[in-house]
Amino acid sequence: MIAEILPPGVASCDAFGDFGPPAAVRLFPEEAAAVEGVVAGRLREFTTVRGCARAALARLGLPPAPLVPGHGGAPQWPSGVVGSMTHCPGYRAAAVAPGSRHPGIGIDAEPDEPLPAAVARRLFSPAERAALAALEANPGRGGPVAYDRLAFCAKEAAFKAWFPLTGRPAGPLEVEVLPAAGGTFTARPPGTPAGEPLHGRWAARDGLLVAAVVLTAPA
Repeated sequence: MIAEILPPGVASCDAFGDFGPPAAVRLFPEEAAAVEGVVAGRLREFTTVRGCARAALARLGLPPAPLVPGHGGAPQWPSGVVGSMTHCPGYRAAAVAPGSRHPGIGIDAEPDEPLPAAVARRLFSPAERAALAALEANPGRGGPVAYDRLAFCAKEAAFKAWFPLTGRPAGPLEVEVLPAAGGTFTARPPGTPAGEPLHGRWAARDGLLVAAVVLTAPA
């Protein structure tokens, strides 16, 4: 599913569930130490999404490598590689690319379900809420989705692409997102140059929402 919204040259792998017991994907010692003592469900999703990442790296011709959470929880990728991982109930995915072509990648997945109203009020600016209300009123040919959840998904994808480049934390209100009904969105994390928003794509299917932002190096 994630491959549908990624450009050529970005390798990906996804799974609609877990690969099996954690032993089905061998963790490196550094990875195992990062999840020592976690509950079984967290261990399964951690392991499966790293299995997805290893498969994506293999599609770039790269060997498996330890992918340990680093600053801000972002995974530490092999030298010369950028990537992103995501997991939500029923879905895990990873995407990777050469850093020389794409300085940043961010992907996120969420269930296609509305956010609680109290949560949505804390996540979106008045401009974002107005844009989401317009989409809900005119969802386009693709039919309605949970646009508030989609906007949150897009915020997460944009932040994941931007954070490794800046190292600057940001709350949801600091990442402005404007989704469009046709499967695209723009995003402005903190420090984005005026007039130069990040551009992303999204898709909805089988009760899931996925979003991706892939930065491209200047030619």
